Amino acid sequence: MADAGADWPITTKRFAEVIELMRTVGVDLQRYEVKSSKKELTKDIARTVSAFSNGSGGFIICGISEKDGFRPVDGFDAQAIQDSLAHTCVELMTPPVRPDIQALVFEGRPVLIARIPEMRPVDKPCYLKLSDRYKGSYIRTGDGDMRLTPYEVDRLIDEHRQPQHDVQVVEDAQLGDLSQELVGGLLARERRVHARNFAKLGDSEALLKLGAVRPDGRGTLRPTLAGLLALGDYPQQFYPRLNVSFACYPGTRKSDVTSFGERLLDSATMVGPIPQMVEDTIAAIGRNTRTGAIVKGAFRREVPDYPPIALREAIVNALMHRDYSPQSLGTPVQVDLYVDRLEIINPGGLFGNVTVRTLGTDGITSTRNQHLANLLESTPYADGTFVAENRGTGYQTIEAELAGALMPTPLAVDTIDHFSLTFQRRRLTESESTLSVGEQVKATIVGALQARGSVSTTELARITGRSRATVYKYVKQMIAEGTIEPMEPMGSTKQRYRMRTR
Repeated sequence: MADAGADWPITTKRFAEVIELMRTVGVDLQRYEVKSSKKELTKDIARTVSAFSNGSGGFIICGISEKDGFRPVDGFDAQAIQDSLAHTCVELMTPPVRPDIQALVFEGRPVLIARIPEMRPVDKPCYLKLSDRYKGSYIRTGDGDMRLTPYEVDRLIDEHRQPQHDVQVVEDAQLGDLSQELVGGLLARERRVHARNFAKLGDSEALLKLGAVRPDGRGTLRPTLAGLLALGDYPQQFYPRLNVSFACYPGTRKSDVTSFGERLLDSATMVGPIPQMVEDTIAAIGRNTRTGAIVKGAFRREVPDYPPIALREAIVNALMHRDYSPQSLGTPVQVDLYVDRLEIINPGGLFGNVTVRTLGTDGITSTRNQHLANLLESTPYADGTFVAENRGTGYQTIEAELAGALMPTPLAVDTIDHFSLTFQRRRLTESESTLSVGEQVKATIVGALQARGSVSTTELARITGRSRATVYKYVKQMIAEGTIEPMEPMGSTKQRYRMRTR
């Protein structure tokens, strides 16, 4: 987000540029709001103060009339409006707002510009004192001020303290709902890495110290939400929507359809503990994207549309740092694949001192679900690696993997109620582009078969971006070469192909 202090104090030239832009587009801007306020403040100005304070700050310009084409107001009483605005910010807002107010002469008439700073996270939400925080808190959206939803207000309040949603006891769960394999892997690592703390503890006592279990009101040990998500056999038994929802769309918008009228090319719901959901999501992306090839001399290197390590980090981060408050337990993490990009969206915005600007910055890290993050540091995947490093380096890994694949950094969007990362689909490199069409198609077919096991001509046409006739031409060549083989009699409408075993 842009820094509202970057333009301060505002120069006459910069002010003229802002007003000219408003005149051109015909509306207020995200960070600039005009109020005519000839002799007294407009009634809605307190909402704008709240909105800027709860967002990234902004500027209120008094003495300019939007109705008159963003022209200066005749007879504008700058002194009275300045006093009234200062009173409103301090006396009518909770917490009080301390604006910087600057006077300028524009087109021969006086105007006032008030810089409204962003509130510290621990002070949000800023709301109208005559209302309560749920009715009087606003946020800036485009050129308007929108009332925050109760969910958004609660998320701002969560910033005042360390959330404990991840260590809430799941009342209906039993210790037997935890996976013995995952628990064994976690405790083995903890006893090895933190031997002084865990080597002599029994399993239940160790899980208690780690926040994976806690006693309920009657003293019975039960899994916590963090324990179930990291180590449970099937957490969705208790929280059906704490999953990953995957969808593959045929175009660049959800409303796009194929020539056959299909709106979804693939969809899946990933369930189980977080390690399983991460691996299944990576597999779903892999079976719906291409794997190209770069040939240098006698060497051939496969390059996927999206680097798997970057995707894994992003999906782990979405599941580990998402909001697990009671209001969001019905909301999954969404992974949406389009022809040109991949979007990963999780409920709850960035937490603590982490902002879009500081993502990946050394020394700047904050964890919403600290017990879950600690558990995932020692929760194993099937291959023996662990889910999360928990060192605040996840985003740096994403950037490094994308840079190595000659891809741009992902687009990060942070709001109060959600956070998203958008990856652009990899473009062909110069080396890759020198491959013939046939070599590119065949390499993509091999990659698809390695990821999915078997594919149909229709699926290959979608994955390669080529026509069914073109794909079938190269499929026949690969059958003749002995690379792949049909799974049904030739001519079958249910035909699928697989790698030929030699």
